[in-house]
Amino acid sequence: MSAVLRDAFREQAGHCAALDSPFMARLLTLLAGDWPEDTKLSRKLTGFPGDIGPMGASLPLRVAGGLHALHLQGIDPDLSAVYPPANPPEDLFRSAIIYALYAHDTFLTDWVTHAPQTNELRRAAALIAGTRLLTTAFDLPIRVSELGASAGLNLMFDQFALETSQERLGPDTSTLTLSPDWTGPLPEGPASRIIERRGVDLNPLNPRSEDGRLRLMAYLWPDQVDRLARTRAAIAAHDAEVDKGDAIDWLAGRLEHEPGRMHLIYHTIAWQYFPAEAQKHGTSLIEAAGKRATDDAPLAWLRMEGDDAIPGAALDLRLWPGDRHIQLGRIDFHGRWINWTGPFTLT
Repeated sequence: MSAVLRDAFREQAGHCAALDSPFMARLLTLLAGDWPEDTKLSRKLTGFPGDIGPMGASLPLRVAGGLHALHLQGIDPDLSAVYPPANPPEDLFRSAIIYALYAHDTFLTDWVTHAPQTNELRRAAALIAGTRLLTTAFDLPIRVSELGASAGLNLMFDQFALETSQERLGPDTSTLTLSPDWTGPLPEGPASRIIERRGVDLNPLNPRSEDGRLRLMAYLWPDQVDRLARTRAAIAAHDAEVDKGDAIDWLAGRLEHEPGRMHLIYHTIAWQYFPAEAQKHGTSLIEAAGKRATDDAPLAWLRMEGDDAIPGAALDLRLWPGDRHIQLGRIDFHGRWINWTGPFTLT
């Protein structure tokens, strides 16, 4: 294993430990120190271009997701025997994992071709809060465009509830209730009115299909049963369209303003996967559309993305007309906590 790949496994193991997944930390630490070199998977990862770590292509998570997919399908009993809730001794754990890498080499080599797709539902708490601000400011129905939407589960965010020690936001009949550890003022405002919801992804997943459900569930971490349960519940209530295509090309066709409607563009831990030129072009397109925005057809760009700061990811909002830059705070990558430092209301 190259030093770069080993470091990527170790770094991701540390992130998993910090995000309360001892199983994933154990698995990735094992792979960092005991990696079979004589497999097609190893050769593919060795020649993988670009940033392969957690802020790039996330190769360690791709491998872990492939192994979890094997477990979920129940096709390798020895592998499944070392997955949660089991807590096997190290020798048994190692032998089952290493054997699976050899036995399912072709499957895993194909699996890691695609980037991780999780639709982490707790991130929707930031969307609920953010759209409250926007609805208070403009009192307009909202058309939503999500970039890197995966299966589009978070496009249903207005049907989820956000519950904190301060208040509960969301419908009484909500599909899911999200309860992050919230600090800071909870934004005021009426419920958002979503009149159109659509997303795009290079590899959109159909949560109603067997393959789509498998990929969604496989990238959740096996010892975090609450995440698995939330995703199953969201899949059961899912009703949103995700188009297949390049996110920036797709967005370019959606930037004409519609009077009497706000357009909300958002992405959550997706922008990092876009090539640098696509990021630059996308920013230019959105800024150009912003210059054409009016009070009757405003444009909002809500972003949850990793940056150089810690902990968690940055939450920020750009709003037109006026090109207002509003820092909303920081959020845990899995939405376990939100430190809201943004305004209580937009004036």
